[in-house]
Amino acid sequence: MTVDRPAGLSVRLKLTLSYAGFLVLAGTVLLTAGYFSLSRGVHPGVIFMVRSHHDLWRSFAPTAAIVLAFLLVFGLLGGWILAGQMLAPLSRITDATRMAANGSLSHRIELEGRSDEFRELADTFDTMLARLEANVTEQQRFAANASHELRTPLAITQTLLDVARMDPGRDAGELVDRLQMVNTRAIDLTEALLQLSRADQRSFTPEHVDLSLAAEEATETLLPLAHSRGVTIETSGDQAPTTGSPTLLLQMATNLVHNAIVHNLPDNGSVWVTTCARSGAAVLTVESTGDQLTRQLVSTLAEPFQRGTRRIHTDHAGVGLGLAIVKSITEAHDGTLTLDARSGGGLCVTVRLPAARTGLIR
Repeated sequence: MTVDRPAGLSVRLKLTLSYAGFLVLAGTVLLTAGYFSLSRGVHPGVIFMVRSHHDLWRSFAPTAAIVLAFLLVFGLLGGWILAGQMLAPLSRITDATRMAANGSLSHRIELEGRSDEFRELADTFDTMLARLEANVTEQQRFAANASHELRTPLAITQTLLDVARMDPGRDAGELVDRLQMVNTRAIDLTEALLQLSRADQRSFTPEHVDLSLAAEEATETLLPLAHSRGVTIETSGDQAPTTGSPTLLLQMATNLVHNAIVHNLPDNGSVWVTTCARSGAAVLTVESTGDQLTRQLVSTLAEPFQRGTRRIHTDHAGVGLGLAIVKSITEAHDGTLTLDARSGGGLCVTVRLPAARTGLIR
């Protein structure tokens, strides 16, 4: 938004007038002091005879006027040059700001020279531009992926409807079942996007939360799914008090356990859920058996819409936002998320959140 303001003097002109004014003022003070010194007949090292103050003023005034005029011109010219040199870095910063306002975030000021106020401002602005560019790029990539993911179920629905229109005798029950499955996936994706948005906004009031209770509730909720897939879950650990949103932290634990169940071995898989309080942090660890994962693949699993190689073909592939939501919730609570591939196959996920202060525990 641009604010209309009346035109005013430029900073360079203001500095120029300030320099010139100060120089003329200093010259005036010196000349005045010299005049009064001469008017008393005292001038160190010089014998200066005058008949009266009138004669002194007639002889002194022209010289003083010339000196003041010289100081004024010198002050204006020198002040204009000095002000221009001093404000040159500010002009570069202003140009970069205008380019950023017009949408160009790739430009950098890269101000040379020793560290000073302008250099510090330029470096801070460059850092801000780099972060903005990274965020915008990430948002654009996320929007493109989200659009692609949302378009897929819509395209499948359209195809099913076109096939049904061309083949009126087709079994309607089969069509309804497939449409329901596609619609369920679209709903799941939309809910996941909403959860990710709420986590990124940090729009919650911090409360006391015990991660061990959140993990226990998530495990109990997902036990039927684990039994249906032949996965055993073991929970252990101590209290892990932290502060944050109970709803989001429960969603984080649920996503971790759900991810460990559905991306496990086909038969006789295992999941280990542990909590503890360690070194000023509340720690939740979810470890699971599964396929052998490479370090490169593991480093991308927490990114939106990223899935393991074989997972995308399963019925429980999800929408590719499970660990991305966990990452966002963790960062919204000023925590850290660590993913490690297990040597025997599978994944180990560790969430560390700041421990609750003693005064907040009730």
